[in-house]
Amino acid sequence: MPVRRTRRLVAAAVSAGLIGLAAVGCSEGGASTAAVVTVAPEGQADVLARLPAAVEGTKIVVGDARAPHTVTVYVDPRCGYCAKFEASGGTVLAEEAAAGTVKVEYVVASFLDDRTGGTASARAANALRASVEAGPGRFASFQAALFASQPGSGARDGFSVEHLLRIADGVEGLRSAAFDRAVRENAYQRWVADSEKAFEGSGVGGTPTVLVDGSALPGGDALYDAARFSEALRDAGV
Repeated sequence: MPVRRTRRLVAAAVSAGLIGLAAVGCSEGGASTAAVVTVAPEGQADVLARLPAAVEGTKIVVGDARAPHTVTVYVDPRCGYCAKFEASGGTVLAEEAAAGTVKVEYVVASFLDDRTGGTASARAANALRASVEAGPGRFASFQAALFASQPGSGARDGFSVEHLLRIADGVEGLRSAAFDRAVRENAYQRWVADSEKAFEGSGVGGTPTVLVDGSALPGGDALYDAARFSEALRDAGV
């Protein structure tokens, strides 16, 4: 069952047209990897390195802005099922974005900080926002590495500044005085708060949630299987 925000009770079928592929998602005791540092998925590094990213309001948009289709993805950096999605369906989206078929809008939430305590999601969201400024490929590569290096479930001190910088070490060209300062000083905290508000106001009840051109995709488990997710995109007209 997807993670639900504690501040607002949401039924399992809230806004059926928006929930999308969220039938299976994060749970408080959901799967999560240890606090390690892992590079991008094997075979994806070259694809990720080519992907441009830009900030548009509270969204980080990956790919060609002229792409004929828009995929919107709602994630929280602490969500173990979001990490599972990024390692499967997320790789499909990277390939599609590199091919110019879709642009991917990421809405980065941080509601899990309220549930489990600490500010790990907000710190990670701030670092993700900072990575956009480092140039093409940096956000996509860093995001993949960040989810692959997700700290243990419920870790209040997960995604420490030093952990985030060690993850960034694995992304060529990302570490710089400006990036490090933005991570250490939480330079994008206002953007992080606004992004969380956008998530709260979206009608989406949990993460990960995926929309294609504003419409839901059927079936939850397909989020976590690359072949099935690719088929779902085809069925949606991508």
